[in-house]
Amino acid sequence: MVIDFRILVFKTVAQKGSFTKAAEELSISQPAVSKHIYELEHQLGGPLFLREVGKIRLTERGEKMLEYSKRILYLYKCINEEFQQDESRFSGSLSIGASTTISQYVLPEIVACFRNEHPEIKIVIKTGNSEQIESMLMYEEVEFGLIEGRGTRAGIHYEHFADDEIVLVCADNESHKNVTEIKYSEITNLPLVIREYGSGTLDVIEHELEKRKISMKDLHVEIQLGSSESIKRYLYNSDAYAMLSIAAVSSELKEHKLKVVEISDMSIDREFRFITKHGDNSKIAELFKQFCLRYHNRK
Repeated sequence: MVIDFRILVFKTVAQKGSFTKAAEELSISQPAVSKHIYELEHQLGGPLFLREVGKIRLTERGEKMLEYSKRILYLYKCINEEFQQDESRFSGSLSIGASTTISQYVLPEIVACFRNEHPEIKIVIKTGNSEQIESMLMYEEVEFGLIEGRGTRAGIHYEHFADDEIVLVCADNESHKNVTEIKYSEITNLPLVIREYGSGTLDVIEHELEKRKISMKDLHVEIQLGSSESIKRYLYNSDAYAMLSIAAVSSELKEHKLKVVEISDMSIDREFRFITKHGDNSKIAELFKQFCLRYHNRK
């Protein structure tokens, strides 16, 4: 593989904000990281970092170098993909950002099958809510993303991956035995557990309710939690309700831990979407995207 490792070390230190964390990420020693940075600073004729007690930060020269390093390493990645010896056997790496629901309930199976076909491609997945994944992409912490929701951020290309549905669920127990269907106007009477702000799930729910003149402040929110898993565990031990992706609750519905309560006059449909920066789409990212589409269509 063709690469300037010194520039990779610099970019990793800059993004991690730590020599120690960069060493862990790159599987080299901290003295080796320091040596690479010292040599690069010597070549460029000045410091790239300001060393302070317990932390480092980029100098003005370092800020400029970070922008160049991102572009240089992207070009190296393109070179390695373009000139690999066996075009039928891809190798390299792909950093993926995935919003919480997708990373927990959709991606693991897909990535496992993809790795069976392409064992020489290393995949790193970073998780956050949809808003955080968009930011990771813009700051080049990941090169490819999958999100849920309606993002329209400038500089990002959005592409449909799969359809999803948000359903109202509660614990499948005696206290909810006779609850099978409600009208949307009754949602304001229910004790609700919702996701944190910035969540793609919450964004879609809020948008759908606003179309029916219901605002978030009209809801009886019992608690906000940071993941579908934590919400489900909360529901098992309460009389509350939650609106979650059908992908997140399919196992619990089969096991009769949770049940769906139909909303007779409202459905909440959304899509999972691929995101890339405009103009950026490596061969490996495209390969993975096409694999995701084939896998989903096959299912």
